[in-house]
Amino acid sequence: MNNFTIQLVIKLLSLPSILIALTIHECAHGYAAYKLGDPTAKITGRLSINPLRHLDPIGFLCMLIFGFGWAKPVPINTRYFKNPKRDMALSSLAGPVSNLLLAFAGTFVYRVVYAVINTTGADFYFSPGYFLLVFLQMFCTLNIGLGIFNMLPIPPLDGSRVFLTLLPQKLYFGIMKYENYIMIAMFILIFAGSRFGLVGGTLGWLIDKVFSGYNAVFDLIPFLR
Repeated sequence: MNNFTIQLVIKLLSLPSILIALTIHECAHGYAAYKLGDPTAKITGRLSINPLRHLDPIGFLCMLIFGFGWAKPVPINTRYFKNPKRDMALSSLAGPVSNLLLAFAGTFVYRVVYAVINTTGADFYFSPGYFLLVFLQMFCTLNIGLGIFNMLPIPPLDGSRVFLTLLPQKLYFGIMKYENYIMIAMFILIFAGSRFGLVGGTLGWLIDKVFSGYNAVFDLIPFLR
């Protein structure tokens, strides 16, 4: 199998990982808001695990090509919340947390599959088992990356909704007026930073540390060592 074929297979394997990560991320936002009293996501059909309900074509392509992207934001109406700032922060936090939990569960499956293959002693290089492990590792690292990236305190990322709740209300809404401009500036900085390896290098280091931490937890289980 030549290098081009391997890279093509890896790209194809990344497609379901991206769809699952973005779908669960947005669904988690909507579900958290629903549990806090806002039925908007439910009414608009966004409490669904159907990727087509959440897919943004441009955001999906950016995720596939550049490693960062977005889905269609779940509509949230803060007027339904008892405590708008707090409940908006919790709804926002639900997305990144769901990705980190998905990665944790994925790491467990990865370790189980690896342990089973290891006990057979078979040569699995480029076998179905090998590509299953590649998919699982990609699934884990992609979800960790999406979770970490979205926790940055920069509008319109989820972390900004959490961070800005600490500010006075007047200052909070003053900043949010410029959300679209901040978003454009953020993407320009990300693109410029990725050209010099600043963004990818830092994010990659954080992803590796979190993934290593997850693996360290499962090292405690004798069967998975």
